[in-house]
Parts: sequence; structure tokens; C-alpha cells
Amino acid sequence: MKKIIADIHTHTIASGHAYGTIREMARAAAYKHLKFIGFSEHAPGIPGTVDPFYYCNLKVIPRVINGVGILHGCEINVLNDGTLSLEERWISRLDYGIAGIHTLCYEDEGREKNTDNLISCMRHEKIFFVSHPDDDHTPINYERFIAAAKEFHVAPEINNSSLLKPDRRLNCVENYKTMLKLCMEQRVPVVVSSDAHDPSGVGNFKLALDFLKAVDFDEELIVNNDVDKLLSFIGMTPEQALLPPL
Repeated sequence: MKKIIADIHTHTIASGHAYGTIREMARAAAYKHLKFIGFSEHAPGIPGTVDPFYYCNLKVIPRVINGVGILHGCEINVLNDGTLSLEERWISRLDYGIAGIHTLCYEDEGREKNTDNLISCMRHEKIFFVSHPDDDHTPINYERFIAAAKEFHVAPEINNSSLLKPDRRLNCVENYKTMLKLCMEQRVPVVVSSDAHDPSGVGNFKLALDFLKAVDFDEELIVNNDVDKLLSFIGMTPEQALLPPL
């Protein structure tokens, strides 16, 4: 299976419960021979995370640190009214958004309503990924979810951190099997992420990749095992990836 070249779901100290700086995380990415690292701090709704004002000054961060390209995202919460927990004026400054359900700021409404709320957020033009769609504490309808992912150009995530703690992510393994089967059938791409909250976790994809191999997943459907494929997926050119964000 081809090497993963970008870790687009990571958190720095700015998220409030993570433990590396931008430069420490970039150094770890360089050590793992990654081409890109994406910082996706938690949006409002998660205790201790950044004030949205954080996103107004991303242009001061170099686009390349330690030889690793820097991408700016945000893991934005799906709310119970089907909206995202970050205002449009901040989302517009991102390279990409990741929509995710977090029980710290979301109450389970049952499989179909949870799916409605998630799909509503996936419609946003800056949402390219869905984080850890694997936990039956907030179940979703995978047939509807994957059909929507195909329609709205969104890649579900295979989250290595979830696979490290399957006892806390209810039915995680079985849900990923269901999801990946549908992705193969409908040719829906996925993204492989570490969800690192410390430099030691950057580029840690082993369990996710082992899982993909075990289900014989088509590596051509992995968006972040090729630079051009990844940048094209989020609507960026290599030249744009070297320019400061808005």
C-alpha cells in the first residue's frame, strides 16, 4: 500500500487538550517524512479550544516548516440543529474543514436525525472531510452518509486514534467495515488520519493502514497518499499551497 504523505487531522496546544506546538508537530512530520501536515484545531464547543479570532492571522505562519508543507483546517462540530459550530467568516479563511460529531457538544438524536444533521453540515463548500464517523454513541445511517459523501465531495476519515481505543468508540471496527464496503461499491474516497494530539502521534497510521489492508481496500480511493490527489481534492494547486492563507 502506498505511503501516506499528509496528516491532515492533528491538534496543537491551541486546542486546549493537546500538547505540541506548531513547530514541534511540523518537526515530527518531517521526522516521519510527510510532505504535509494539517492543523485542525477544535472549533467552539470543545472546552478550552481556541477563540475563533485565532483563524484571522494564519497568514503569519510559514507555509513550509522543516521542509513540511503546512495546511490550515479546523475540526468543526456538528450541532443538533444541523449547523456547524464555526461562523462563515472564519471558515472562509481555512484551506479545508472537517465536520465531526463530538458528544461534548452534541446530544444523540438517533440514527436518522444524527445522519440528517451530519449531511446538512457536509453540504458546506469548505467541508471536505468527516472526522471519525465510527461511534455508535451517536449512530449514523452509513448508506445515507456515503451517498451524501459522494454527492458533496466529502471524504470520510479512517481515524487511527479511534482504532487505538475501540473500547471507547462503540462498534467502531464493525462500523468501519460497513463504511468501507460502501465506499468501495460507490467509489467514495477516504482520508487516513492520526488525529494526533501530541508530536509523538503525528504520522501514526499503522492501525488504520492495517485495517484497510485487511478489508482489501482500493488504495486509489485514499486521498492523502499522493500530493496532487490531496491538493486537488481540497481545491488547491501546489502553487497555492505555498501561499499564505487569506
